This record gives sequence, C-alpha cells and structure tokens, in this order.
Amino acid sequence: MNRALLSPAAKPVAFVACLLPALWLVLAAATDQLGANPAEALTRSTGDWTLRLLCGVLAVTPLRVQFKLSALARLRRLLGLYVYFYAVLHLLCYAWFDMGFELDELARDIAKRPFILVGFTALLLLTPLALTSWNRAIRWLGAARWQALHRLVYAVAVLAVLHFFWMRSGKNDFAEVLVYASVLASLLGWRLWRALSGQRAGAAVGRLGGDHAPR
Repeated sequence: MNRALLSPAAKPVAFVACLLPALWLVLAAATDQLGANPAEALTRSTGDWTLRLLCGVLAVTPLRVQFKLSALARLRRLLGLYVYFYAVLHLLCYAWFDMGFELDELARDIAKRPFILVGFTALLLLTPLALTSWNRAIRWLGAARWQALHRLVYAVAVLAVLHFFWMRSGKNDFAEVLVYASVLASLLGWRLWRALSGQRAGAAVGRLGGDHAPR
C-alpha cells in the first residue's frame, strides 16, 4: 500500500476522485437530474462532501500510525484543500440560491440564524488553513506555529457537526448527523488518547530517569 501511495499516479488519482462529486453535480444540474428542488440538492450535496472529506483529512493520521502507512501523509494537503473547495461551494450555493447574492441580506441572515453563523465561522477558520497549506508558509510561520494554527481543524470539525445538527433539527432527522458525529468523535478521541498516553509515558520515563540519575 505504501508503494502504491508513493506512486507518481497517486496524487492525480486522488485529485480526480475528489473532484468527481463536483463534476457529477454540474452534470446532474445541466441534465435536470437533481430532483424537484435542484437548489437544495446542490447545497446539501456540497455540504455533505465537505463533511466527508473533513472526516478523510482527520483519518489520515490514525490510519498512517495504526497501519504504518507513512506515504498516506502525501495526500493530506490535497484532501484539506478539497475540504475548503467544497465548503466554499456550499457557501456559494446558499448565497446564490437562498440569498440571490444580496450581501446585505446575506449578512443579516448569517447574524440571525445560529446554524448558518456556526457554518460560516467554520469556513472562516478553514480559510487560514487553506492559505497556509504550502511549504513556503510552513517555513515562514515556523513548524511549531504552523502546527498550532492547523489544530484549528479540530474546532472546524466540531462546528461543522453542530451546523449539520442544527440544520437537521428542524426536520427531526438526526440519523446522518449521528454518523458524522460518531466518526469525528472517534477520530478526535484517538488523538486525545494518543496525547494522554504520550504524557503518561513521558512522566514514567521522567520518574525512571530521576531514580537512576547520578546525584
């Protein structure tokens, strides 16, 4: 698997695979295959793909560590940029179909509807992550500050699920929300477990060193 992921074709294949849902939505809209409410279908689908790819980004590190797939890290930046791509499409669909690109109305709607405010906040937090996803940004910020900044993705995950939950609460339909919440909770929980395990291991090593260190 590592060999396949290191192949020169791995990134182009992943790029096309992530782009296919957007291409399908464009084709479906052009051929009138989005059902009775195409605007809602486009808005919902772009939101769904944002969440799916966000789960994919957060799954990279657990899969890389648990299954020793070091080459999987090569795809994390690509997946992260596609999360932003679909999130921007999601916002554009809402701004176009629901608000007609009326900026005053758009600003008022974001301010007065909590689920839209939460989703918009998640997109704002994603923006610096997308803008600093390049190697030059890592060198400019420094590795420690860059990593601290990119931990905002955890807040984005929580806000994205909250946005989805509030959106579905009006229809009392929480089945999909539960699926995404469970996946993201597992992925974030794995990181918390690793961090706590590392702290315990570090404390144990420190005690051992203290017992045997020369006085």
